[in-house]
Amino acid sequence: MTKPLCPSDTHNARLAASVHPPDWMNPTPAGRYNLVVLGGGPAGLVAAVGAAGLGAKVALVERGLLGGDCLNVGCVPSKALLRAGRAAAQVRDAARFGVIVPHGVRVDFAAVMERVRRVRADLGPNDSAARLKSLGVDVFLGAGRFVGPDALQVGEHTLSFLSALIATGGSPASPPIPGLADAGFLTNETVFSLTELPARLAVIGAGPIGCELAQAFARFGSSVHLIDVESRVLPREDADASALLAGALERDGVALHLGATLQRIENRHDGKAIHLGSVPHEPIVVDQLLVAAGRKPNVESLGLEAAGVDFDAKHGVKVSDGLKTSTARIYAAGDVCSRFQFTHAADAMARIVLRNALFPFGRASLSALTIPWCTYTDPEIAHVGLYEQEAKERGISVQVYDRQLRDIDRAVLDGADEGFARILVAEGTDRILGATIVAAHAGEMISEISLAIAGGLGLSVFADTIHPYPTYGETFKKIGDAYNRTRLTPFVKWLMDKWLSWGR
Repeated sequence: MTKPLCPSDTHNARLAASVHPPDWMNPTPAGRYNLVVLGGGPAGLVAAVGAAGLGAKVALVERGLLGGDCLNVGCVPSKALLRAGRAAAQVRDAARFGVIVPHGVRVDFAAVMERVRRVRADLGPNDSAARLKSLGVDVFLGAGRFVGPDALQVGEHTLSFLSALIATGGSPASPPIPGLADAGFLTNETVFSLTELPARLAVIGAGPIGCELAQAFARFGSSVHLIDVESRVLPREDADASALLAGALERDGVALHLGATLQRIENRHDGKAIHLGSVPHEPIVVDQLLVAAGRKPNVESLGLEAAGVDFDAKHGVKVSDGLKTSTARIYAAGDVCSRFQFTHAADAMARIVLRNALFPFGRASLSALTIPWCTYTDPEIAHVGLYEQEAKERGISVQVYDRQLRDIDRAVLDGADEGFARILVAEGTDRILGATIVAAHAGEMISEISLAIAGGLGLSVFADTIHPYPTYGETFKKIGDAYNRTRLTPFVKWLMDKWLSWGR
């Protein structure tokens, strides 16, 4: 049985009733399955429902909570939490717009977390065991383990299959810091169980999860320290984007400790003491410690050796471009095998598996996908395709087009004009290779660029597309106009002058 959801309340009881019903009875296996799915997160759910919809005989095995990290400890609760943090910041900053808020306004953290649990429970039925059963999927709750290249065991049942999908996801990794385990710490799997706001919070890891939660808790009123060995936040993103976010975090009250070395952590009477650097100095003392320093694939205790599936503890299951493992008819998708650890990427990968596993001539491939992503801080940072540095490393000549949000009327009107859109095209063409957007709604904006890349549309199309005024989408039209101006070469200008002079 999976661990009970904390705290024990009506919302978590509703969630459990959907995603791990306490009275669930596993069905009797229905002969050989066309597809057995191990893992009920985004990839597993999409594959199971999709295969059943095509008429396949499908079984899904989940040892924890259906919905995986996304519903239970990832995207859903975190974005609900961030929305509350944004509301707090909007109240705090309301005077900028002439709205005077009475002194003494405070965040009711317990109410914030209750709403997080409530909306999560509201969404639970979408991933529920009952819904899967109604769609024709045999749901087995329990730990699944391969016992051969064509069979998987769960409890007392053995499920034989023609094809299988490993979609067991990942888990938070904990860095080897002396004293960390003894001090105790939160991860994304436990932070959403909090009911009291920590007065002092340290976040280890300035990646997407660390930055998002550090900003949110600072907005709620915690004194937050964000610590990372890297020299900047979101070190994989565009350097200018990282710099803008660092400034935003500091304005929200987050203390940044970048390029820091974590020496040790100790429990003291006044809290958890974090010792940084090699030179002795006063430690950072906090009430709670949140570790957001990467993830590891869930590959243990799956019987992968018995199935002949190649894997390693750091990178997960090894797959081909078509997501096939080293064993015929066994596939993998999602965080257990991919560097693209996003719900939407897991969804897309599951669709590749469906085509390749169920159809005789499946040729879908991971490398053909255009995968955007977004960090949901304020401002948001979204990206798709190549970064400029990546293009240089590959020997690809690019032209970069920038547009600052201070030049976009809607951003100015919203008071959210700190940010930019940066688009890379192949030099001498309007073919889009990548883009980075820093804006309040960057996650929404990036889809227009993703669509253009996937559809083979160039920058000139943006210039020809009418965008409503005033919207953030006008950013792309302005960039398209900038590209078109580069087409006015000296010779073209000379011809235009001649033509216009003749007309006069």
